[in-house]
Amino acid sequence: MYRFLLSRQWVILTLVAVLLIPTMIKLGFWQMHRYEERTARNDLVARALEASPAPVESLTAPGKKITTRERYRTVTAKGRFDTDREVVVRRRTDSDDNIGYHVLTPFVLNDGKVLLVNRGWIPADGPSQTAFPKVPEPPRGELTLTGRLMPDETTEASGIKDLEGLPDRQIMLINSEQQAERLDARVLGGYVVLKTPEPKNDTPEPIGKPGNENAALNFAYAIQWWLFAAAVPVGWWFLVRREKRDREAAEDVEPTQPEPVTV
Repeated sequence: MYRFLLSRQWVILTLVAVLLIPTMIKLGFWQMHRYEERTARNDLVARALEASPAPVESLTAPGKKITTRERYRTVTAKGRFDTDREVVVRRRTDSDDNIGYHVLTPFVLNDGKVLLVNRGWIPADGPSQTAFPKVPEPPRGELTLTGRLMPDETTEASGIKDLEGLPDRQIMLINSEQQAERLDARVLGGYVVLKTPEPKNDTPEPIGKPGNENAALNFAYAIQWWLFAAAVPVGWWFLVRREKRDREAAEDVEPTQPEPVTV
């Protein structure tokens, strides 16, 4: 009755179905793993953003690496901006994906240590990419700022190449160790994305809060792959039953007898 399953066509079809089932199940588990990772990251970011502000030196120090639990924490610092040693970070985009610069300004604390502060984004609309752009000045004198703590940027983590031979006062990565050498100062590990004081006329353009990753999409993909895996044997059996019915119908049809020829 089912001897047609031994034909080459059906053997190949069956093998494909057998291979598809575990592959789709594994893809479902992979998407579920991505869902759990993204959910954990979203929870971690939410807790960091909701935490009470802490003095910056309670979370970082010269040479310290910022951990995932410290990332995005709101910190406070008291000191003054040092615009004379300010630099810009090349090839950075704003909320509309326009290319420009991030403004990185050293902030000298009352104890002499330096905190790197990313003051925001400015457009690259100058006459030349080699000239230092016009940068709005921050507030003068001693002040207290707040910002989100971030880890040092590296090529491995960001994918941004740390190019050499750049124009004066332009860099590719925000890295406290590199800036400590340039400034010849004790620079706190990581850097801060400025929240307050807010810039006048929103220039430099403030950097927005980190968005949530769409973990629900990965969950939906996992369910989808598992439904596909369940549908494969069902579809295979449906095709087998249809093939069986078609063969039985063909066998039930009697061959037509030719009409006699009259001479």
